Amino acid sequence: MTPIEIGLISVAAIVFLIYSGVYIPVALGMVSLISIWLMRDNFTLSLNLLKIAVGDSAMVYSFATIPLFTFMGLIVSKAGLGRDIYEVMTMRFRRVKGGIGMATVGANAVFAAVTGSSIASASVFTKVSVPQMIAQDYNPRFAVGVVAGSSVLGMIIPPSAMLIIYSFVAEQSVGDMFLAGVIPGIMLAIAYVAAIWFMGRFTPEFVGGRTVADSEWMSAREIASKTLPTLGLITIVLGGIYTGWMTAVEAGATGSLVALIIALVRRSMTLKGFWEALLETGHITAAILFLITAASIYSRMLGLAGLPNQLQDLLAGNAASFWTVMLLYVLLMIFLGTILDTASIILIVVPLFLPLVEAMEMSLIWFGIITVVGAEIGLLTPPLGISCFVIKSTLNDDNITLKDVFMGALPFAFVMLIILFILIEFPILSLALL
Repeated sequence: MTPIEIGLISVAAIVFLIYSGVYIPVALGMVSLISIWLMRDNFTLSLNLLKIAVGDSAMVYSFATIPLFTFMGLIVSKAGLGRDIYEVMTMRFRRVKGGIGMATVGANAVFAAVTGSSIASASVFTKVSVPQMIAQDYNPRFAVGVVAGSSVLGMIIPPSAMLIIYSFVAEQSVGDMFLAGVIPGIMLAIAYVAAIWFMGRFTPEFVGGRTVADSEWMSAREIASKTLPTLGLITIVLGGIYTGWMTAVEAGATGSLVALIIALVRRSMTLKGFWEALLETGHITAAILFLITAASIYSRMLGLAGLPNQLQDLLAGNAASFWTVMLLYVLLMIFLGTILDTASIILIVVPLFLPLVEAMEMSLIWFGIITVVGAEIGLLTPPLGISCFVIKSTLNDDNITLKDVFMGALPFAFVMLIILFILIEFPILSLALL
């Protein structure tokens, strides 16, 4: 077989193995190792490339952002900042039709800016928001759909684990990727709020719920105590990166320290909780490092097979336009999103398309935002919408089925698709802060 044929078979084999339940890094690493061995008939070369991949992944300075931002997010979650922001948002929005849903989106957007995890957001707001919406007679499908849709904001609003993974695969600055995600993340949150208003106005039976004419307002002091810690943390982390005072690694370290101080002042951090946060940080960091190492050897395999260049020549030979390439890319990500998680999509598809994007002289930072937003849609689509599965497993209500979660999330997946095409048409939206 030619290297091209081996490369194509290897990509198909990786997708098949992941879909069959094989651990993602194992599938990527094992297939890539065997493919290089077959292409070069040299097992020693395969092992040497694997050693280089491990060294390149573990020794990169910017990799320190992963454990630091992960630890910060875990501490913030244990400190109860998500619940505080939600309570303030609910007080402001509950008089509007669908207002608690809007409050959930707003709180999720703020929470995402200090956690970077859609899974954490889905878990926290399933416990906090869904019971309150159901108590207010909201449609259960709408209640779980709002949480599912807004939870993916954690993947685009910095600090985001997916933006970090993309930055390693595409060899881009983590700080630049964080800044590029700010405007698209805010746009997506605003679009969700607008969609909820639209549904409340034109499809009230889907939203359900009742507005509260008179509700108790918090004092200014109470509002400040619930919001200032989170806003201060966001200002320190993103402000430090934006002004250039701190690198992404330094911002992560500073944010972790500030988050720990906040948790201690609020007396929400015990020694046991601190130890659990450290252990979970280690587990998540090891898993992501394994992913990045496997992606590194996979990229080298694709380069040896010549697949990226072959794809570029194929599209150039057919005189494919910019929009043809981007539509193909979006459709591919949406298709893979029905069977794979976001990290898998980024690791498998991005190395194939990077040379093509560079040849079109498009920004790889912009392409990263397009990739993450496109892959996020997969978090809301069956049969493997991870956020939907997290919400279902967190719920203590057997009356809400997994189908209800997916159906409730469907309108928000459509909103994401609209925002994605706007970002493709106007790259400046992703690059304005750089």
